[in-house]
Amino acid sequence: MQGNICHYQHQHQQHPPPIFFNPSSDFGSLISGGLFLEPTVPDSFLRLLRIYPESNPQRRARSTGALFLSVSLPNEEGKRFPEHKSYVVEKQQRKVHNVKRVRGGSAVNTTKHLWAGAIAAMVSRTCVAPLERLKLEYIVRGEKRNILELIKTIAITQGLRGFWKGNLVNVLRTAPFKAVNFYAYDTYRKQLLRFSGNEETTNFERFIAGAAAGITATSICLPLDTIRTKLVAPGGEALGGVIGAFRYMVRTEGIFSLYKGLVPSIISMAPSGAVFYGVYDILKSAYLHSPEGMKRIENLHKQGQELSAFDQLELGPVRTLLYGAIAGACAEAATYPFEVLRRQLQLQVRSTKLSTLATFVKIVENGGIPALYAGLIPSLLQVLPSASISYFVYECMKIVLKVE
Repeated sequence: MQGNICHYQHQHQQHPPPIFFNPSSDFGSLISGGLFLEPTVPDSFLRLLRIYPESNPQRRARSTGALFLSVSLPNEEGKRFPEHKSYVVEKQQRKVHNVKRVRGGSAVNTTKHLWAGAIAAMVSRTCVAPLERLKLEYIVRGEKRNILELIKTIAITQGLRGFWKGNLVNVLRTAPFKAVNFYAYDTYRKQLLRFSGNEETTNFERFIAGAAAGITATSICLPLDTIRTKLVAPGGEALGGVIGAFRYMVRTEGIFSLYKGLVPSIISMAPSGAVFYGVYDILKSAYLHSPEGMKRIENLHKQGQELSAFDQLELGPVRTLLYGAIAGACAEAATYPFEVLRRQLQLQVRSTKLSTLATFVKIVENGGIPALYAGLIPSLLQVLPSASISYFVYECMKIVLKVE
C-alpha cells in the first residue's frame, strides 16, 4: 500500500513503536486526528480499515480529515524506518493550524473592511453636516430663499448647533450604509473578476458591482434614513428623537412605513453606486496604467512600510480626494431626481399616500422639471467634499487596519 512513513519514539526502547494509521492518504487533505495501533494488531484488521473509505466515497468526500494519512509499521527486524519521512504529521498539523487561521482571518478582515467604511462615513458626514442640513431644507421644507439668507436664519434661530441638527442620526445611518456599500462593492467586484477569469476588472463589471452594492446597502439601511427625514420635517421636533420617531411611525403607520420610498431608493442607488464606484475605479485604473502611476507603484513596493498611510495611497492624497469628488459629483447629478422623489414619498402619511408615479407627476406639476433638481447646488457642494473625504479616509483606513 502507498503511504507516508511517520515515527514516534516510545518512552521505553524495549517496546516496538506503535502503528499510526490513516486510510485517506491519497486525498492529501488536512488532518485533525489519527489512529494509533499496536504492532500486534492482526493484518486483517488493518486491511479492513484501509478498505473502508474506498467503499464509501460519499462519506469520504464529506470527511473533514479526521484520520491521518499513513500507516507506520515496524520492519521485520523491529527497527525504525529511515528518518527522512518523520516530518509528515508535523507538517500536516501546521496545515490544519494555517487553515483555522485563514478562516478566522477572513472574519477579522471582513470586520476591518466594514470598520474602514464606517469610519470613512463618520468623518465625512460630520465634516459636511451643515451642507447636508441646507440640502434638506430645500428638499423637505421647500425653501425658496438663497443659501446665504438660509444660513443666516439657521444661525440666528438655532445657533451653530442647528447646522448639525440630525447629524447623529445621519451618522448612524450612513456609517452602516457606507460600511456595507464599500464592502459589498469590493466583494462583488472580486467575485465578478473571479467568475469572468479576466486579469483585471472590466468597466462593465465595475458598474454592475457598484449597482449591486448600492441596492444591498439601501435595502439594509433605509429605515434609519426614513426616521431621519421624519425628524427634520416640520413637526419632527415633537417626536422626541430617534426612538420617539420610530415608535410613532410604527404605531401610526405600521412597520413597513420605515421602508417608504424603497423602490425609488433602489432605482436611484443602483445607478448612483454604479456611477460612483465605476467612475472612481476607471480614473484610478487609468492613472495606475500610466507611466507616472506605474512608477509610483514601483516606488511604493520598494519603500513599503517605511511610508505613512497617506504616502502609501496608490493614487496619493491629492488624486484620491480629487477622483473621489469627481465620482461623487457624477453620481449625484445622474440620480438627483430620484433623491427628491424618495424624500417626498417618505414624508407622506397613509391617509394621503400617493404612488411613486403619482408623486412624480405631482412634483412636476407643482414646480416643473426644475423641481426635480431643487437643492442640487447645495447638494453638490455637500457631495463633493463628502465623497472626496469618504474615499480618502476609506483608503487610509484600509492601510491602517491592514485590510487585505
